[in-house]
Amino acid sequence: MGGKHRWNRRQWISSAATAAGAAAIVPGRGFASLGRVFGNAASGPVRDAVDTKLKAFPLSQVRLRRGVFLDQLESNQSFIESLPNDRLLHTFRLTAGIPSTADPLGGWEHPRGELRGHFAGGHVLSACALLQAATGDDAIKQKGNVLVAELAKCQEKLNQGGYLGAYPTSFYERLKEGKRVWAPFYTYHKILAGHLDMYTLCGNEQALSTAEKMAGWVDSYLKPVGDEQWAKMQMVEFGGMEEALFNLYAITGKEQHLALARRFDHKKFFDPLAEGKDELKGLHANTNIPKVIGAARGYELTGEQRYHDIANYFWHEVVSERTYCTGGTSNDEGWRDDPGKFADQLGEAAEECCCGYNLLKLTRHLFSWTGEPATMDYYERTLFNSRLGTEDTDGMKMYYVSLMPGLWRTFGTRFDSFWCCTGTGAEEFGKFGDTIYFHDGQGLYVNLFIASELSWPEKKVTVVQETGFPEEEGTSIMIKTAAPVKMPVHVRAPYWATRGVTVSVNGKKQEVTARPSSYFTLDRTWNDGDKIQVAMPMGLHLAPLPDEPTLQAAMYGPLVLAGRLGTKGLTHEHVYGPLGPDEARNIPVPPLTGSVDAPDWVEQVKGQTLAFQTVGQKSEIDVSPFYQVNDERYTVYWKVNRKSA
Repeated sequence: MGGKHRWNRRQWISSAATAAGAAAIVPGRGFASLGRVFGNAASGPVRDAVDTKLKAFPLSQVRLRRGVFLDQLESNQSFIESLPNDRLLHTFRLTAGIPSTADPLGGWEHPRGELRGHFAGGHVLSACALLQAATGDDAIKQKGNVLVAELAKCQEKLNQGGYLGAYPTSFYERLKEGKRVWAPFYTYHKILAGHLDMYTLCGNEQALSTAEKMAGWVDSYLKPVGDEQWAKMQMVEFGGMEEALFNLYAITGKEQHLALARRFDHKKFFDPLAEGKDELKGLHANTNIPKVIGAARGYELTGEQRYHDIANYFWHEVVSERTYCTGGTSNDEGWRDDPGKFADQLGEAAEECCCGYNLLKLTRHLFSWTGEPATMDYYERTLFNSRLGTEDTDGMKMYYVSLMPGLWRTFGTRFDSFWCCTGTGAEEFGKFGDTIYFHDGQGLYVNLFIASELSWPEKKVTVVQETGFPEEEGTSIMIKTAAPVKMPVHVRAPYWATRGVTVSVNGKKQEVTARPSSYFTLDRTWNDGDKIQVAMPMGLHLAPLPDEPTLQAAMYGPLVLAGRLGTKGLTHEHVYGPLGPDEARNIPVPPLTGSVDAPDWVEQVKGQTLAFQTVGQKSEIDVSPFYQVNDERYTVYWKVNRKSA
């Protein structure tokens, strides 16, 4: 988020910090005064206007079992638990005139930082709520409940029509006046969304009350703002305000929240997308992805085709024309070139972690609409390569996943980072169970191969998935039921399963059609203990850049592979803290010789799981799944020169 603000090049605490890159966003049209005052009486939750083909299970019905995803969730939870509430509340209390002697946090939460509060009063609430839903841990829920109660005290003490923030409303006056300010509504969104998560996932009624008051302040703030002025203000990043307000409307049924959500439509950005035009070049990537998530939610709630067309075109265009082999997008936080142009976009800041997080959120919406296997193929690729591995064993998060050959991963520190990607990472690593399983009116969809257990009380069924994937090239799915149950079980055959998929039930091979990038169906009456076993042999394949096929990444199944290049010149300070990946400190990566059509320059080490090495070169280089390379230099993309005849 926030434009070209590199870790080692910006003053995090500068009062003049602005979203310079976001200024590239073309202005949108605001609405004039809302015109009429809607009644405040709640009509209750609103049903979606669109009956989606598939529906996700509540996160609380899925439990991760031991494996890499549960390990990462637990590291994240330990990080969240290690943050004292008094330190998180410090700047909120000071802004409200409530004394605080807590040690201030650093980085983006510094008392002079212009995004302070985005994590401390926003992402952390979402993380607490998601972790409680994912684990059932009441201690993490209580941490969130205490924060909600203390933030409500700050809101009451401020006494400014429902405003809640860790900085004064003067930041929003600067926004109105066109003065330099970083991104106040970006921060507001995080706080609002955190409270909504505490309500929807943890049942905290006070959180909903705070959120409604916050929305009321935004309504009052924007009422006197005309279209032309609002268009200029929309040039400054405003996060997922539209999505959050749509969600607030869905919860309460109050029409004023729907109208306010629509006011955050960014017409100038949305119009080309609605017409099927890619005018993304020059725009800040993560400023805009959340807007499209808002459009997707708007479609579901209103049924308006325009919202559908915006989200649908954007997803397909970005995924097909603007993502790397990892599934991530952006270079130096923006879309810097025309569609399909990547050869000069392997930068030190390519890609931003927030982009992967938000593209996964958008993908879940599209998958629910159609059930298209390709959307879940993309989800898997991004989850395993752009998200997994961006947290260390202590729960520290990354900002950029550098794709420049010869660089390394860089992580934040516990009390002195709190980047945007620290926040989205804290959410991502708390909700790994939310997409493994979906369902329709009849049966189950198994989308991801992650060790987990699903409770489906409506069917009186428990589904246990036992797998070591991706170390294990397949999965086992057991049905537990007190009484026989007839239902179809749909299992994804991934795009990379070109060597065939073998399926058996209780040891008996099944004759099923399991083409790559499809779902195969087992429709039968299931008895307690029935077990589905799926074997999906993985193979090596190439992911070249579309505009330069000699720049190649190697993949094994869904996994991007990375060459291990050692630790030369790296210190703890390079890996942790403000010194991010710096192209001035990279090392040269020798080109390879091989085919540009087949991965003949890399092979699997015999007898070892997920261990590879280059072959046919002057020297051998060890190669591993990208998510496993956290402590040394690496390259994902290689220059491959064609073999001489």
